[in-house]
Amino acid sequence: MCPAALSVSLVTFRPDFELLTLAVEHLRAAVVLLGASDAGVVRLVAVDNDPGGGRGDCLQALLREHWQAEGREFAILTGHGNVGYGQGHNMAIAQSSADYHLILNPDVLVAEDALRNALEFMANNPDVGLLAPAFVDEDGSLRHLCKAYPTVIDLALRGFAPDAVKRIAHRRLTRYEMKTIDPHAVRRGVPLISGSFMLFRRRVLARIGGFSKDYFLYFEDFDLSLRAAKFTTVAYVPSVRIVHKGGYASRKGIRHWWMFGRSAYTFFSRHGWKWI
Repeated sequence: MCPAALSVSLVTFRPDFELLTLAVEHLRAAVVLLGASDAGVVRLVAVDNDPGGGRGDCLQALLREHWQAEGREFAILTGHGNVGYGQGHNMAIAQSSADYHLILNPDVLVAEDALRNALEFMANNPDVGLLAPAFVDEDGSLRHLCKAYPTVIDLALRGFAPDAVKRIAHRRLTRYEMKTIDPHAVRRGVPLISGSFMLFRRRVLARIGGFSKDYFLYFEDFDLSLRAAKFTTVAYVPSVRIVHKGGYASRKGIRHWWMFGRSAYTFFSRHGWKWI
């Protein structure tokens, strides 16, 4: 078998198996469209961050049924406990020898042509080392996943302010969410992208050392984006489309608020504080 042209990592923590199955099925369909060429050789690594390690057998059964047909490779890493989102992906990245590595959330549904379009773009644009997709809402509209460098006020407004306050701060949030850019056009030099789908040239990931160990959850993707941008071009490519069914920290309770705040402090301390 040819060495994988693309490796994909999924990090799970007590996942919704119905949604995870749907995500794997969408990923499989995208791989099938790549065809039988070298570009179609894809290896999936699922990282089980359950502290009890009890989801490994369920993941094994799911991937055997919904991924492994036609010789598709997979591996499951389990039993290490909850090491955090970034470190879970780092475990998978360390196993990869592929040309490209895709960091993918287990609640992301990739469009059937997403991988084909992404790999074609990367092949035709060797200056680009990190690719961000277009987020398609379930009603078909595009949502902005790319972000400008935030201020503390931006994050507080977007995450926790009531809708009435957000409407007053519309201009500020429009800048942060980069809503003035054309969502249908390729954009180079994007400052920050979402960790729900990050397609890297693996050599770029190797150069920057993957995710920082200083983040357990939240802001690890922003930190990774900024560090990657020092060595390569980060591009938003709208022909690569996903649906992300995940939630937000502000909807997940006090513990997530605390983790969000701690990671925000780490991020600003490292990359520079902007208050207003």
